[in-house]
Amino acid sequence: MKTERRQFLTAGTAAVALLALGRWAGAEAQERVLSVVARKFVFLPNEITLKLGEPVILEFTAFEVVMGFNIPALKLRTDIVPGQIARLRLTPAQVGSYDFLCDNFCGDGHEDMNGRLIVVA
Repeated sequence: MKTERRQFLTAGTAAVALLALGRWAGAEAQERVLSVVARKFVFLPNEITLKLGEPVILEFTAFEVVMGFNIPALKLRTDIVPGQIARLRLTPAQVGSYDFLCDNFCGDGHEDMNGRLIVVA
């Protein structure tokens, strides 16, 4: 009786763990990864188009100096440190066009370092 109960509990625990792992793996697999390079004085690409409700990870790299990425309207920002990858997860919740900019002074021309995030249905 105790052995059967133990086997039942073990099997149930394993099933729950596999289900949770499957959901986690499925969620991760659905995220699209987009690379963005921050250079003096431009983001490449400087226009990013996303689909409404699509989970995305923006991966930033910089080679020269510390830079920032900021979308004020969406309250999203990250620092971009040379030699490191900065990741910013987002799932667009509203169709629209959102300006982004570098918010860490990176030299003459910094004020022109901007771009646009476009969310489409």
